Amino acid sequence: MSVETIENVVIVGSGPAGHTAGIYTGRALLEPLMFEGEMAGGVAAGGQLTTTTDVENFPGFKAITGPELMMKMREQSESCGTRIRTKTVTKVDLSERPFKVYSGSEMVLARTLIVSTGATAKRLHIPGEETYWQKGMSACAVCDGGLPIFRGKPLAVVGGGDTAAEEALYLTKFASRVFLLVRRDEMRASKVMQERVFADPKIEVLWHTIAKEAKGDDVLQAVVTENVQTGKVEDIVVNGLFYAIGHVPNVDFLDGQLESDEEGYVKTVPGSAATSIPGVFACGDVQDKEYRQAVTAAGSGCMAALEAERFLSTQKG
Repeated sequence: MSVETIENVVIVGSGPAGHTAGIYTGRALLEPLMFEGEMAGGVAAGGQLTTTTDVENFPGFKAITGPELMMKMREQSESCGTRIRTKTVTKVDLSERPFKVYSGSEMVLARTLIVSTGATAKRLHIPGEETYWQKGMSACAVCDGGLPIFRGKPLAVVGGGDTAAEEALYLTKFASRVFLLVRRDEMRASKVMQERVFADPKIEVLWHTIAKEAKGDDVLQAVVTENVQTGKVEDIVVNGLFYAIGHVPNVDFLDGQLESDEEGYVKTVPGSAATSIPGVFACGDVQDKEYRQAVTAAGSGCMAALEAERFLSTQKG
């Protein structure tokens, strides 16, 4: 196993947060090294945006595809001095500085570490999902719900928590009707969110209901549902199906070395990207379960980079 020179900044993850961190630390002449991942978390380098089609809510672009946006970010971070390796970090040792960052048999040393590995949306993996993903199916209503293919159409949301309620309410701005598929006979959402759902005439809650299959031609046209109480199976005509069943932060490689919440999201100091270990910073969806937007991820990547630069300026060696 070869040990390389000590890096000033190692960035793990290559979504909007990671590349923004790369842009800022690169411009600060810190020569950051990024591990962009190789299908890490089941997603290509570039993160969740590589699985989306049109992006209409990132400043500077009236409309751009997710993969194209991430390629532009990658090109910019490289032009600013970020060195990118298409490898997945498998583990880290944060017990002392410099930190040890492993990718298979390779190990690098880092004076600071920026964790920007994101979170992966939970999926149901029903028949037809791979065919219609981003052709009527999505895990982010706020990201995709306003796209032309959904406007004025019947849509469905899977889930019973606050996120599902929020996404169903958001979709009423565009949809002709919104079906909320809830597996149980009650919602887990807060009382105030439930009241808003029940009061909205566009939303119909389907209790005891699960999605069984996605159907259509070129795009989604219907969802096969099953009532788990009665066993009744039927098609509901919808042009959009949105999963709101949670996300899983991509933190396995950390092996619990950073303080996290009960769901596994890395905890950061409020108003900061600092984690429980000095010199380690977290940004993007790996520490944000509230907003989960490309623009907020990018902003937190800027924070992490600036804080890493300040941290290094106070250290010797």
